[in-house]
Amino acid sequence: MNPFNVVQHAQNEIQNADKSLGLQDQIKKIISSDSIVLFMKGNADFPQCGFSANTVQILRSLGANFKTFNILSDQDIRQGLKEYSNWPTFPQLYFKGELIGGNDIVTQLYQSGELKNIIQK
Repeated sequence: MNPFNVVQHAQNEIQNADKSLGLQDQIKKIISSDSIVLFMKGNADFPQCGFSANTVQILRSLGANFKTFNILSDQDIRQGLKEYSNWPTFPQLYFKGELIGGNDIVTQLYQSGELKNIIQK
């Protein structure tokens, strides 16, 4: 417990994968836990890479409600997600169970206005 309420986990951070499931099912369960899920380095309050920080800022600027999963906290999920998505880098943004892409794709979609249209569906 943090009596000063200075540092707390992001409210929308997924803390752990369900290790009672196989790896692919763990990933599917995380992805289906919300309509927008961001696999990133760190969490929304404390991103641990610039690409993750940029993607979080884009989502926040659009007023999106989203959950994050810190891939640095679980190497099995980190590696398994690369195979699951066939996407080698992080962050990875999912919308309604479908991979949108990494920071470069998210940035392009944001700049064109398409990301706003996608997440407002």
